[in-house]
Amino acid sequence: MNVLIIGAGAVGLGIGASLYDVGWKLDIVDRKETREAIEEKGIVRRGLFREIIIPAGRVNVFEKLENIQGDIQAGNMYDYVLICTKTTISSQIAEDLAKHKNILKEEGKIVIFQNGYGTDETFLKYFTKDQIYSARIITAFCRPELNISEVKGHAAPILIGSLYGRSSEYVKPLAQAISDGGIPSEITDDIQKALWAKMLYNCTLNPLGAILDVKYGKLTENKYSLYIMDKVIDEIFEVMTAAGYRTYWEDTESYKKEFYSELIPSTCDHRSSTLQDIERKIKTEIETLTNVIVKMGRTMNIPVPFNDMTYNLIKTMESYY
Repeated sequence: MNVLIIGAGAVGLGIGASLYDVGWKLDIVDRKETREAIEEKGIVRRGLFREIIIPAGRVNVFEKLENIQGDIQAGNMYDYVLICTKTTISSQIAEDLAKHKNILKEEGKIVIFQNGYGTDETFLKYFTKDQIYSARIITAFCRPELNISEVKGHAAPILIGSLYGRSSEYVKPLAQAISDGGIPSEITDDIQKALWAKMLYNCTLNPLGAILDVKYGKLTENKYSLYIMDKVIDEIFEVMTAAGYRTYWEDTESYKKEFYSELIPSTCDHRSSTLQDIERKIKTEIETLTNVIVKMGRTMNIPVPFNDMTYNLIKTMESYY
C-alpha cells in the first residue's frame, strides 16, 4: 500500500511510524523545517507503545504536493491520503489537494485525522462522499522534537469510518496496518458516535487545561474545576441531543462515570494540544472544538454559558500573541 500523510505533527508521525513498520510505502508533506529534520534524523516514535525508529533517507518528505508529480507520473499513486494537519489550515489543504487529485488512485480514500467536528465539510467542497472517511483519536501524542512523536496516553482505539454510510471495508487495511504497527485501531460503521465522544472529551479538557496551564489529571483534583467540567459536559450533551445526534452514553451521568474513572486516568499526564499551541503562540483549533458547541447552542436557543466562557478565554489568550 502507498500512503501520503499531510502534516507531520505528533499524530502524523506516530501513525506514519506504524504504517512504515508494517511495510507500507510512506510519503509525507510538511514545511521546510520538518522536512529537513526528518531527512537528517529520520523518524522516531516512542512512549506508551513500542518504539519505532525510521532511519534518515527511508521516507520521502515534500514541502508541496506539486513536488510529488514526478512519482505520480511514474504510476506511484496513493491508496490513502491522511490529513493530519491542524484544522486551522484545512481550507488551504483541501484546495491544494483538489488541484492534485491525480495523486489518489481511482479507489483511493482521504482519511481525516483531525480534532473537532465538521472537519469533513471543507473537503466535501472538492471530493465526493465516497472518497472521504473520518478517524477518531483519543490517544495523547506530543512532539518534543520535529522528528519525534511521543505517545503519552491512550484512552481508546483509533476508530475509522464513513460519516455517509459508505462501507468501512475500504479502510479496513489502514486500520489493520496501524494496529499491527503498535497503535490499536479499528473500523466502525458509526463514526458519528465516535466523533461526538471525542467532542465531549476534547471540549471538556482541551480549553480548560490550556486556561489553567495544567495536565488533564490535575483538573480532577479540586471541586472547582470538576464543577466546570460537569457543566461543560451537560451543555454539550444538551446541544448534541437537541441536534439529533447520539454517542455511546445515554445520559451525562453515565458519560461522567467513565470520563472520570477511565478516560482521564489513561491520559492524566497529557498537556492539551490547545495549551501546546498557545505556548507556541499559534492559532488553536478552538473553532472546530468549543465554538462548534457555542454556534449550535445559539442556533437552537440553548444557553451554553460554560462553553461560551471557555471559548472566549481561549480567544483572549490568542489575542495576546
